[in-house]
Amino acid sequence: MNAITSIVMSVTATCHARTAVTLASGLVLAGCAVGPDYRQPEMAVPDKWASVGAMTPASRPELAQWWTRLNDPLLDGLIDEAVAGNLDVATARAKVREARALYRQAAGTAWPSLRASVSGTRSGGPGRMSPGASSTTSSTTSSTTNINSGTGNAGDLFQAGFDASWELDLFGASRRAQEAAKYGVDAAQWGLSAALLTLIGDVTSSYVQARGYQARLALARDTAASQEETARITRLKFEAGASSGLDAANAAGQAQSTRAAIPAFEAAYAQTVHGLSVLTGQPPEALLDRMEQPEPLPTPTLPVSLGVPADVLLARPDVRLAERRYAQSTAKVGQAEAARYPSVSLTGSLITSATRPGDLGQRSSIGWAFGPSLTVPLFNGGRLKAGVEVAQAERDQSFIAWRAAVLNALKDVEGASVALYQENERIAALRTSAASYRTAADLARLLYRAGSTSFLDVLTAERSLYLAEDALIQSRVLFTTHYVALNKALGGGWNGHIDTSTPEVVDAHTGPHLDTTRD
Repeated sequence: MNAITSIVMSVTATCHARTAVTLASGLVLAGCAVGPDYRQPEMAVPDKWASVGAMTPASRPELAQWWTRLNDPLLDGLIDEAVAGNLDVATARAKVREARALYRQAAGTAWPSLRASVSGTRSGGPGRMSPGASSTTSSTTSSTTNINSGTGNAGDLFQAGFDASWELDLFGASRRAQEAAKYGVDAAQWGLSAALLTLIGDVTSSYVQARGYQARLALARDTAASQEETARITRLKFEAGASSGLDAANAAGQAQSTRAAIPAFEAAYAQTVHGLSVLTGQPPEALLDRMEQPEPLPTPTLPVSLGVPADVLLARPDVRLAERRYAQSTAKVGQAEAARYPSVSLTGSLITSATRPGDLGQRSSIGWAFGPSLTVPLFNGGRLKAGVEVAQAERDQSFIAWRAAVLNALKDVEGASVALYQENERIAALRTSAASYRTAADLARLLYRAGSTSFLDVLTAERSLYLAEDALIQSRVLFTTHYVALNKALGGGWNGHIDTSTPEVVDAHTGPHLDTTRD
């Protein structure tokens, strides 16, 4: 037994020594990597915004929870619900989980793989099988040691063993794959941030539009009621012979014209609330009751800080997403380049055979094999070179997409800031216009009742007043919408916790079980 032990220890020592030499050589060679190393892209941006004026501070913008500055608790609650229930956000969370799993998958290729196997066979025939040792061979080193001293059935053979393999990352193919996967995780996370930014902007804009339709509905109903009262008085005057039939007809027609706008406003309001409900991940009619009570139109206060253009490159999720995709595509160029170089794999196996299961590893034959294998791509019709060119072209596209994202971000901020401040001036002018028309309408009614003017002046004044007040409401909606667009352009989004680890679908009973899905 001591002799057997010495043989096994000698085999093991020889195996370990050769393994150490091979591993050391592999680790020395594994220090290099082919392909380009990623460098952060740079792009010249202006030092300040062209739209910056006396009312636009250049200090860093306050992007965290920017919608709360509209002071609308219901809006705050709807945004919380949307973040938790929106389906686009749920999809983005699933993409983060997918990217993380792909990264773990890529990282796993850098480690050796080990498999275990157990088998048993029974055969019969006129001859008798010798219980001697089995053997395994390798391209480099192999050995078989027979330590069988037991007996068993002549036709029985049991085997157990391990197979191991490890591909040395000599030219960085595995490392480049891991880099690409890691950049993919970053890109997925920025994609989630971009989805949240878009969602919050859409929820806020839809909410503001819904309140705007409510305000326009209230104005149309009040104006129609006032015009109907004027038409009633005009009709009474006509019946008393103090007014013409033309005045009565014009008054009735104007009142009905105003009332005819109400169904269109009601339809637009319902559609907006339906869309808002879906944004929160609920059925279209879910928010009708909660939104039924009219509330004041959310209005932001000026000024709004813009910071400097360079801030946008750090805050905008779509810009960061494009940059991470460019980094990922750069790593894939190296991965494709590494495929053109030789690859070395280490393989090994250990097998024990016996005629009885209890003799495995004790009274059995033990065989082992260990050695490297070298694979050199000699001819592939230009396929590997073309693969590198494909990866390079995809990298160019990613770089161009990043540049486009930067330019669009700068354009969005400039456009939204100009629109916001111009709309603020328009609101001031419309307020003055509506006040003047209100005075004109009051005077026209007084003069008409006194017989000092025609009813046409009353009609003109009331129509002008309604149009001015309706335009003022629409301008206020646009003003708040531009405020939303500016905060989106600056990169303002959700900064709270998002659970990206819990799947939407949780499977149960995934182990071995009877298939109950068959007909």
